[in-house]
Amino acid sequence: MASSSAHSPQLGTLTGIGVGPGDPDLLTLKALKCLQSTDVVAFPQGRNGQPGLAQRIIAPHLGQQLLLPLEFPYVLDQHQLSNAWQQAGDRVWQHLSQGQDVVFACEGDLSFYGTFNYLALDLERRYPAARIHRVPGICSPLAAVSTLGLPLTVQSDKLVVLPALYAVADLESALGWADVVVLLKVGSVYNQIWQLLNQWQLLEQSWVIVNATQPHQAIYRPLTPYPDLDLPYFSLMVIRSGANPLP
Repeated sequence: MASSSAHSPQLGTLTGIGVGPGDPDLLTLKALKCLQSTDVVAFPQGRNGQPGLAQRIIAPHLGQQLLLPLEFPYVLDQHQLSNAWQQAGDRVWQHLSQGQDVVFACEGDLSFYGTFNYLALDLERRYPAARIHRVPGICSPLAAVSTLGLPLTVQSDKLVVLPALYAVADLESALGWADVVVLLKVGSVYNQIWQLLNQWQLLEQSWVIVNATQPHQAIYRPLTPYPDLDLPYFSLMVIRSGANPLP
């Protein structure tokens, strides 16, 4: 008599793909192949009934795959976040345990503050049998400086990247030693940062890039006339404080 395990489906694989900052053409060939060959495509659910950024990026490349929007709330409460990650993990596991492959589309690059990390870590902790692969993507600072027509670093430049919401107090310290500072999701603390850059006389050497590579991209530079910008979620700042000349 065959064992019951012979009738159990082989586990599916969860593959996280970085889909870039906005332009669908910046999707890598490897990520595209994963999208086209999977059973299920998951992504962060948009707000107010609208598609989220990752869903909009991959939309031109989708076929008949099952779509699985997952809720990742925009809050700081750790308990609420943990519950959301577990619920998302359970929904993905339902498909993996039935032998279906799942691709999760993550804005930018997976390893660079990517939403995928929370899902993957939760699955690895609660479902040790889960098989998880990762495909890198283009992260927002690299895309942003490309739209400016500038390099991010040259020669011996020292680079620091800070999540702006958590790092206002650290910015002044970073400016003391870093040649290039990138601040992510700068909108909620922009006014405080503008005041600090004004004190350091760096407003002429700073850029704000909004919705990099997307059709509604906007660039502000110099920042001297913009002390009170009302910036959306996908906004970052590049500050060039070092002495190395640009080529």
